[in-house]
Amino acid sequence: MPIVRNAALALLLSSASVLSASAQTPLPDAIAAPGEAIVLTLHAEGAQIYECKAGADGKLAWAFREPTATLLLDGKTVGRHYAGPNWEHIDSSAVVGKAVGNAPGATPNDIPLLKLTVTSGRGTGILSGVTTVQRINTAGGKLEGDCDKPGSYRNVPYSADYVFLRKS
Repeated sequence: MPIVRNAALALLLSSASVLSASAQTPLPDAIAAPGEAIVLTLHAEGAQIYECKAGADGKLAWAFREPTATLLLDGKTVGRHYAGPNWEHIDSSAVVGKAVGNAPGATPNDIPLLKLTVTSGRGTGILSGVTTVQRINTAGGKLEGDCDKPGSYRNVPYSADYVFLRKS
């Protein structure tokens, strides 16, 4: 019996550590989506693309142009993220969003966390009915400062998690 009791205790302890590890830090109010349920969370690996342009003050600076990223689930490619911003799943469902809230990333080099309202969608797959997209756990992707050649581009690697939600 001690073997069974020890195995049961080990199982109980390991499940408790999994539960505490999965407890998330609350999101900043600016990107929270109270009353909405998670449909899907995908990891993105890609780049934020910037263009060298003259700002309002006439000085050249890097301006955000568009994202390009692969969407992953358990390490497998399941979609893509690109200008719009658009998120497209391999089941042919897709959504387009508009930023309505943001919060700083964890470090000065990280793009901000975002809350986006879905403005349109297509298809009948997993993304159909999604009303909000959150960009969380950002790493990298930020580029600021002067540049010297108008019309030049720079890709800055980034990663993030995209949480797709619908009103419950």
